[in-house]
Amino acid sequence: MESINMHEAKTRLSQLVARASKGEAFIIAKAGKPVARVTAIDSPEESQQKRIGFMAGQFTVPDDFDRMGEDEITEMFGS
Repeated sequence: MESINMHEAKTRLSQLVARASKGEAFIIAKAGKPVARVTAIDSPEESQQKRIGFMAGQFTVPDDFDRMGEDEITEMFGS
């Protein structure tokens, strides 16, 4: 998440509000210390955002995933 200092936030308030309304969250910092997180009112709460497992069932990982390219790597770097 992008962090924006207080002075810049005051200078570019309308641009930042427009970004937030499109769903882009950011943090306002004062002297480098995070003070406020800005998000759109209709954006889901962090607890409602589902990230882990959002692509479940859409692809499969091969059984030999941890060995893929093993021969080429050995050839490039030796034993």
